[in-house]
Amino acid sequence: MLSKCKVTVMRRGLDEELIAEYLDAKYADMDRCDNFREGQEFVIDKAFSIPEGFCPSAWASIRHTILRVASGGDMPGFKEPGTEIDSCHDWFRPVMFRIERIDD
Repeated sequence: MLSKCKVTVMRRGLDEELIAEYLDAKYADMDRCDNFREGQEFVIDKAFSIPEGFCPSAWASIRHTILRVASGGDMPGFKEPGTEIDSCHDWFRPVMFRIERIDD
């Protein structure tokens, strides 16, 4: 049985060096991801469906971690059981998420 999880946006990054090295010049003024804001929270229910307003690409990047946490898995070394950190795979402007199991 899956537990609910809370996903919190920790930070939005921007790697200007990678952008300059790998992207076309038209992306030189790229800014941080505007799909999220720091501190924004989403609750993932037991149906394990993407929350309204959540970026589909970010969901695809972190859903395996959400499923592990919701299934009761714990990553060794974390100070708080039922908590993990993951990020979307946009390495030019990554978003980091804290994923927490919510016990009913």
